[in-house]
Amino acid sequence: LVAVRVVIAAAVLATVMIIKGGRLPRDATSWKMGFALGTIGLGLPFFLIGWGEERVDSSLAAILMAVMPLSTILLAHVFTTGDRLTGRKMIGIAIGFAGVLILVGPEAMRGLGGAIWHQLAVAGGAVCYAVNAVVTRNLPQIDASGAPGTQMMGRAAMVMICGAIIAVPLAAIVDGPLAMQGASREAWLSALYLGVLPTGLATLIYFHLIESQGASFFSFVNYLNPVFGVIWGALLLAEVISFQALVALGAILLGIGIANWRGRSG
Repeated sequence: LVAVRVVIAAAVLATVMIIKGGRLPRDATSWKMGFALGTIGLGLPFFLIGWGEERVDSSLAAILMAVMPLSTILLAHVFTTGDRLTGRKMIGIAIGFAGVLILVGPEAMRGLGGAIWHQLAVAGGAVCYAVNAVVTRNLPQIDASGAPGTQMMGRAAMVMICGAIIAVPLAAIVDGPLAMQGASREAWLSALYLGVLPTGLATLIYFHLIESQGASFFSFVNYLNPVFGVIWGALLLAEVISFQALVALGAILLGIGIANWRGRSG
Protein backbone atom coordinates (compact mmCIF):
# COMPACT_ATOMS: atom_id res chain seq x y z
CA LEU A 1 0.00 0.00 0.00
CA VAL A 2 2.89 2.38 0.76
CA ALA A 3 4.40 1.85 -2.69
CA VAL A 4 1.04 2.38 -4.40
CA ARG A 5 0.35 5.63 -2.57
CA VAL A 6 3.84 6.93 -3.38
CA VAL A 7 3.38 6.12 -7.09
CA ILE A 8 0.00 7.89 -7.07
CA ALA A 9 1.50 10.88 -5.28
CA ALA A 10 4.34 11.05 -7.82
CA ALA A 11 1.84 11.06 -10.68
CA VAL A 12 -0.25 13.76 -8.98
CA LEU A 13 2.74 16.02 -8.28
CA ALA A 14 4.13 15.57 -11.79
CA THR A 15 0.74 16.48 -13.26
CA VAL A 16 0.39 19.59 -11.09
CA MET A 17 3.94 20.61 -11.97
CA ILE A 18 3.25 20.35 -15.71
CA ILE A 19 -0.04 22.26 -15.44
CA LYS A 20 1.66 25.06 -13.48
CA GLY A 21 4.52 25.30 -15.98
CA GLY A 22 7.21 23.87 -13.74
CA ARG A 23 9.89 21.36 -14.67
CA LEU A 24 12.05 18.75 -13.04
CA PRO A 25 15.64 19.57 -12.07
CA ARG A 26 18.18 18.68 -14.73
CA ASP A 27 21.38 18.66 -12.71
CA ALA A 28 22.86 15.48 -11.26
CA THR A 29 23.28 17.00 -7.78
CA SER A 30 19.54 17.56 -7.38
CA TRP A 31 18.72 14.00 -8.43
CA LYS A 32 21.31 12.53 -6.09
CA MET A 33 19.73 14.50 -3.25
CA GLY A 34 16.30 13.47 -4.53
CA PHE A 35 17.15 9.78 -4.23
CA ALA A 36 18.64 10.44 -0.80
CA LEU A 37 15.37 12.09 0.26
CA GLY A 38 13.35 9.26 -1.26
CA THR A 39 15.32 6.81 0.86
CA ILE A 40 15.61 8.80 4.09
CA GLY A 41 12.20 10.46 3.99
CA LEU A 42 10.03 7.68 2.56
CA GLY A 43 11.45 4.16 2.35
CA LEU A 44 13.58 3.89 5.48
CA PRO A 45 11.29 5.59 8.06
CA PHE A 46 8.20 3.75 6.79
CA PHE A 47 10.03 0.46 7.30
CA LEU A 48 11.59 1.39 10.65
CA ILE A 49 8.44 2.84 12.21
CA GLY A 50 6.18 0.12 10.78
CA TRP A 51 8.44 -2.62 12.13
CA GLY A 52 9.00 -0.85 15.44
CA GLU A 53 5.32 -0.35 16.15
CA GLU A 54 4.76 -4.10 15.94
CA ARG A 55 5.97 -4.19 19.56
CA VAL A 56 5.70 -0.54 20.64
CA ASP A 57 2.29 0.82 21.58
CA SER A 58 1.05 4.08 20.09
CA SER A 59 1.53 6.19 23.23
CA LEU A 60 5.19 5.25 23.62
CA ALA A 61 5.68 5.64 19.86
CA ALA A 62 4.38 9.22 20.14
CA ILE A 63 7.04 9.95 22.76
CA LEU A 64 9.79 8.34 20.68
CA MET A 65 8.71 10.27 17.58
CA ALA A 66 8.98 13.48 19.61
CA VAL A 67 12.78 13.29 19.26
CA MET A 68 12.35 14.68 15.74
CA PRO A 69 12.17 18.41 16.67
CA LEU A 70 15.34 18.23 18.78
CA SER A 71 17.17 16.26 16.09
CA THR A 72 16.04 18.69 13.40
CA ILE A 73 17.08 21.80 15.31
CA LEU A 74 20.52 20.38 16.09
CA LEU A 75 21.09 19.31 12.48
CA ALA A 76 19.74 22.59 11.09
CA HIS A 77 22.09 24.54 13.34
CA VAL A 78 25.08 22.71 11.85
CA PHE A 79 24.06 22.25 8.22
CA THR A 80 21.86 25.23 7.29
CA THR A 81 22.17 28.99 7.39
CA GLY A 82 19.65 31.23 9.11
CA ASP A 83 18.25 28.41 11.26
CA ARG A 84 20.34 28.66 14.39
CA LEU A 85 19.93 26.92 17.73
CA THR A 86 18.64 29.33 20.37
CA GLY A 87 17.57 29.16 23.98
CA ARG A 88 14.03 30.01 22.91
CA LYS A 89 13.91 26.98 20.62
CA MET A 90 15.18 24.69 23.38
CA ILE A 91 12.52 25.97 25.78
CA GLY A 92 9.90 25.45 23.09
CA ILE A 93 11.07 21.87 22.53
CA ALA A 94 10.90 21.13 26.26
CA ILE A 95 7.39 22.56 26.63
CA GLY A 96 6.17 20.81 23.48
CA PHE A 97 7.58 17.49 24.66
CA ALA A 98 5.89 18.01 28.02
CA GLY A 99 2.63 18.50 26.14
CA VAL A 100 3.06 15.17 24.35
CA LEU A 101 3.85 13.51 27.68
CA ILE A 102 0.73 15.03 29.24
CA LEU A 103 -1.38 13.75 26.35
CA VAL A 104 -0.20 10.14 26.35
CA GLY A 105 0.38 9.98 30.10
CA PRO A 106 3.67 9.50 31.98
CA GLU A 107 2.88 5.82 32.42
CA ALA A 108 3.75 5.35 28.75
CA MET A 109 7.40 5.91 29.70
CA ARG A 110 7.36 2.67 31.69
CA GLY A 111 7.62 0.72 28.47
CA LEU A 112 11.01 2.22 27.64
CA GLY A 113 13.74 -0.38 27.40
CA GLY A 114 11.37 -3.30 26.93
CA ALA A 115 11.54 -4.04 23.20
CA ILE A 116 14.68 -1.96 22.82
CA TRP A 117 15.38 -2.65 19.13
CA HIS A 118 11.81 -1.87 18.13
CA GLN A 119 11.91 1.34 20.18
CA LEU A 120 15.21 2.33 18.58
CA ALA A 121 13.64 1.67 15.18
CA VAL A 122 10.81 4.12 15.89
CA ALA A 123 13.25 6.73 17.19
CA GLY A 124 15.46 6.07 14.17
CA GLY A 125 12.52 6.76 11.89
CA ALA A 126 12.03 10.10 13.64
CA VAL A 127 15.70 10.96 13.09
CA CYS A 128 15.29 10.04 9.41
CA TYR A 129 12.51 12.62 9.15
CA ALA A 130 14.79 15.18 10.79
CA VAL A 131 17.59 14.50 8.31
CA ASN A 132 15.05 14.63 5.49
CA ALA A 133 13.85 18.08 6.54
CA VAL A 134 17.38 19.50 6.65
CA VAL A 135 18.36 17.99 3.29
CA THR A 136 15.14 19.35 1.76
CA ARG A 137 16.04 22.80 3.03
CA ASN A 138 19.40 22.51 1.25
CA LEU A 139 18.09 21.36 -2.14
CA PRO A 140 19.62 23.54 -4.88
CA GLN A 141 17.43 25.92 -6.86
CA ILE A 142 16.46 24.64 -10.30
CA ASP A 143 17.46 27.91 -11.95
CA ALA A 144 17.23 31.65 -11.41
CA SER A 145 14.15 32.10 -13.57
CA GLY A 146 10.54 31.18 -13.08
CA ALA A 147 8.21 31.62 -10.16
CA PRO A 148 9.42 30.18 -6.84
CA GLY A 149 6.24 28.11 -6.65
CA THR A 150 6.98 26.27 -9.89
CA GLN A 151 10.54 25.56 -8.74
CA MET A 152 9.20 24.12 -5.51
CA MET A 153 6.76 21.90 -7.44
CA GLY A 154 9.60 20.60 -9.59
CA ARG A 155 11.65 19.65 -6.55
CA ALA A 156 8.65 18.07 -4.81
CA ALA A 157 7.78 16.02 -7.90
CA MET A 158 11.40 14.92 -8.27
CA VAL A 159 11.61 13.68 -4.68
CA MET A 160 8.34 11.77 -4.97
CA ILE A 161 9.41 10.18 -8.27
CA CYS A 162 12.65 9.08 -6.60
CA GLY A 163 10.62 7.76 -3.67
CA ALA A 164 8.42 5.74 -6.03
CA ILE A 165 11.47 4.26 -7.79
CA ILE A 166 12.75 3.15 -4.38
CA ALA A 167 9.42 2.07 -2.85
CA VAL A 168 8.20 -0.20 -5.66
CA PRO A 169 11.09 -2.71 -5.68
CA LEU A 170 11.31 -2.52 -1.88
CA ALA A 171 7.62 -3.43 -1.60
CA ALA A 172 8.09 -6.26 -4.09
CA ILE A 173 10.91 -7.68 -1.97
CA VAL A 174 9.13 -7.28 1.39
CA ASP A 175 5.51 -8.07 0.43
CA GLY A 176 5.93 -9.95 -2.84
CA PRO A 177 5.40 -8.69 -6.40
CA LEU A 178 1.71 -9.68 -6.43
CA ALA A 179 0.79 -8.26 -3.01
CA MET A 180 -1.89 -5.91 -4.41
CA GLN A 181 -3.31 -8.40 -6.90
CA GLY A 182 -6.12 -9.51 -4.64
CA ALA A 183 -6.68 -6.13 -3.00
CA SER A 184 -10.28 -5.08 -2.49
CA ARG A 185 -11.94 -2.05 -4.02
CA GLU A 186 -11.79 -0.35 -0.62
CA ALA A 187 -8.04 -0.92 -0.45
CA TRP A 188 -7.52 0.72 -3.84
CA LEU A 189 -9.74 3.65 -2.90
CA SER A 190 -7.77 4.05 0.33
CA ALA A 191 -4.51 4.02 -1.62
CA LEU A 192 -5.91 6.63 -4.02
CA TYR A 193 -6.99 8.88 -1.16
CA LEU A 194 -3.68 8.47 0.68
CA GLY A 195 -1.70 9.12 -2.49
CA VAL A 196 -3.56 12.29 -3.48
CA LEU A 197 -4.09 14.05 -0.15
CA PRO A 198 -1.92 12.87 2.80
CA THR A 199 1.04 12.14 0.49
CA GLY A 200 0.79 14.28 -2.65
CA LEU A 201 -0.80 17.46 -1.30
CA ALA A 202 1.01 17.11 2.02
CA THR A 203 4.35 16.99 0.19
CA LEU A 204 3.64 20.34 -1.48
CA ILE A 205 2.77 21.85 1.91
CA TYR A 206 5.89 20.22 3.39
CA PHE A 207 8.19 21.77 0.79
CA HIS A 208 6.50 25.15 1.08
CA LEU A 209 6.86 25.27 4.87
CA ILE A 210 10.49 24.14 4.89
CA GLU A 211 11.54 26.49 2.09
CA SER A 212 9.68 29.48 3.52
CA GLN A 213 9.99 28.92 7.29
CA GLY A 214 12.89 26.52 7.74
CA ALA A 215 13.36 22.95 8.92
CA SER A 216 13.17 23.85 12.63
CA PHE A 217 9.77 25.49 12.25
CA PHE A 218 8.35 22.48 10.42
CA SER A 219 9.74 20.02 12.95
CA PHE A 220 7.38 21.31 15.64
CA VAL A 221 4.43 20.10 13.58
CA ASN A 222 5.44 16.62 14.75
CA TYR A 223 4.23 17.52 18.24
CA LEU A 224 0.73 18.04 16.84
CA ASN A 225 0.35 14.52 15.41
CA PRO A 226 -0.99 12.86 18.60
CA VAL A 227 -3.20 15.88 19.25
CA PHE A 228 -4.82 15.57 15.84
CA GLY A 229 -5.28 11.89 16.55
CA VAL A 230 -7.42 12.88 19.54
CA ILE A 231 -9.33 15.47 17.48
CA TRP A 232 -10.08 13.05 14.64
CA GLY A 233 -11.17 10.48 17.20
CA ALA A 234 -13.68 12.99 18.56
CA LEU A 235 -14.95 14.01 15.12
CA LEU A 236 -15.14 10.60 13.49
CA LEU A 237 -15.61 8.22 16.41
CA ALA A 238 -17.50 10.47 18.83
CA GLU A 239 -14.75 10.09 21.41
CA VAL A 240 -14.74 12.59 24.28
CA ILE A 241 -11.88 15.12 24.35
CA SER A 242 -10.58 15.09 27.90
CA PHE A 243 -9.32 18.03 29.94
CA GLN A 244 -5.92 16.33 29.83
CA ALA A 245 -5.94 16.56 26.02
CA LEU A 246 -6.85 20.25 26.13
CA VAL A 247 -3.99 20.98 28.56
CA ALA A 248 -1.62 19.03 26.31
CA LEU A 249 -2.74 20.99 23.25
CA GLY A 250 -2.20 24.24 25.14
CA ALA A 251 1.32 23.20 26.16
CA ILE A 252 2.22 22.11 22.63
CA LEU A 253 0.94 25.34 21.07
CA LEU A 254 2.76 27.35 23.74
CA GLY A 255 5.99 25.49 22.97
CA ILE A 256 5.62 26.12 19.23
CA GLY A 257 4.86 29.78 19.87
CA ILE A 258 7.84 30.33 22.17
CA ALA A 259 10.24 28.60 19.79
CA ASN A 260 9.16 30.66 16.79
CA TRP A 261 8.06 34.00 18.25
CA ARG A 262 10.22 36.61 16.53
CA GLY A 263 13.09 34.19 16.90
CA ARG A 264 13.35 31.92 13.88
CA SER A 265 16.44 33.74 12.72
CA GLY A 266 18.02 33.23 16.13
